[in-house]
Amino acid sequence: MQDHQFMTHALALGRRNQGQCWPNPAVGCVIVKEGRVVGRGWTAIGGRPHAESQALQRAGALAAGATAFVTLEPCAHQGQTGPCCDALIAAKVARVVIGAADPDPRVAGRGVAALKAAGIEVIEGVEVEAAAWDHAGFFNRILHGRPHIALKMAASFDGKSAMENGESQWITGPLARRWVHGMRARYDAVLVGGGTVRRDNPNLTVRDIGIERQPVRVVVSNGADLPETHHLAQTAKSVPVWICHGRQADKARLRAWQKLGAVLIECAANKNNLDLKDVVQRLAQKGLTRVFCEGGGLLAAALLKEDLVDELMGVTAGLVLGARAQPVIGDLPIKHLKEAKRFVAHKAQAIGPDLLQIWRRC
Repeated sequence: MQDHQFMTHALALGRRNQGQCWPNPAVGCVIVKEGRVVGRGWTAIGGRPHAESQALQRAGALAAGATAFVTLEPCAHQGQTGPCCDALIAAKVARVVIGAADPDPRVAGRGVAALKAAGIEVIEGVEVEAAAWDHAGFFNRILHGRPHIALKMAASFDGKSAMENGESQWITGPLARRWVHGMRARYDAVLVGGGTVRRDNPNLTVRDIGIERQPVRVVVSNGADLPETHHLAQTAKSVPVWICHGRQADKARLRAWQKLGAVLIECAANKNNLDLKDVVQRLAQKGLTRVFCEGGGLLAAALLKEDLVDELMGVTAGLVLGARAQPVIGDLPIKHLKEAKRFVAHKAQAIGPDLLQIWRRC
């Protein structure tokens, strides 16, 4: 039972820097001796130092003979720092408890093997489902070449995101909007379509909760036809803006955005729309592991159509807008219920007067 409790603590520590340490995973580590926590660590902003090295440093000599609880298999390869499994061996820990195995080919069991070869007891798979979900973005990037994608939607009770004339501020309340800022902070990037940028002129930054590293703001726009006077353009040199565009985008427009500070990512296109599978693969190649999509409805539908959504996050407000209002999701090529992708309910809670629901991929 104590193993599960201490691993739960390590998982909570790892979540502290989700969205702040990509492309590295957000790992947590707890060093426990005689039932007492003597060292704690979590992946630092920017990805280094790793959780294990920080926990061992804090534990000092008390690490000898202790148990290390690590949410992800300790690395076994030489990067900018030495392997974490070597650090655990050098500290003379007696036991290592691991949440999830690391699928990275540079590790993939080598960390466990090195620890066992040094005479350290290794326990694997403690709180493995929670650990695998916490590291889902890292796993997706390694195994599938794309980031984990959460689709956030805010809507009325009847599933509308705006009035017929486009009015949408505000359907949900201030507490729900603050929750959105908290979620942005836990993701590497915020993703929107070009229509959202043109219509809403969003900032897409994290505000009022004090983070050091803003998420990358990614815009999907085949023609890169985005207003150069909007917030994204005016702040691109201080907060990253990546524009995913097609080959046929106007070259002068691309040069203008590049001068403003945006990073341009040319992606494959299908007729008038970008190939979203290619888009997310290119985002993963640039290091992104967790992406928070905030719409709009056409982009949301396109991601669902391509089966690229891992998590649905819906905030529902207690108002009804009627049939003429704009739906939160665009058209999907579905004729029968069996064709719809089903997600599994994970969480439901009130946020002020609104209702949050989180659904996860089966």
